[in-house]
Amino acid sequence: MRARQLLQTAALGLIAALSFNLSAQADEHGRGSRVPPLPEYKQECAACHVAFPPGLLSAASWQRVMSTLPRHYGTDASLDPAMQAKLSSWLTANAGSGKRVTDAPPEDRITRTPWFVREHREVSATTWKLPAVKSAANCGACHQGADQGDFSEHSVRVPR
Repeated sequence: MRARQLLQTAALGLIAALSFNLSAQADEHGRGSRVPPLPEYKQECAACHVAFPPGLLSAASWQRVMSTLPRHYGTDASLDPAMQAKLSSWLTANAGSGKRVTDAPPEDRITRTPWFVREHREVSATTWKLPAVKSAANCGACHQGADQGDFSEHSVRVPR
């Protein structure tokens, strides 16, 4: 009877370890626990680009992005102070904290983070320049579920 209990305990431990490992892998590849987008965030930010999941940048990066909205990557994306404060608070509260976001990418660009570059290394420079793609920031051009926060490789359709 004691051997059976030890075997059950070992099996539960193995299942827990595997679950933790799969969860960590899911988070590393952007398919982990997704934060439902704040409606105002989708309304304001997704009007021009995909509403990037807040976990893709650190809190410090989001603070810099939100504090420079009048010069938002070449565009004036200014918001009224109350809306800016609300979105900034939500983004920093839900920012990434894992190894994916330990270093701020150049210009706080998600597309220049080491993990993004690594995940997209097989995408040619020609593909990024296609009229339907235009840039690496246009996630929805290839990731069919990008507007829902789904960047799974299973739903990738590269335009021609």
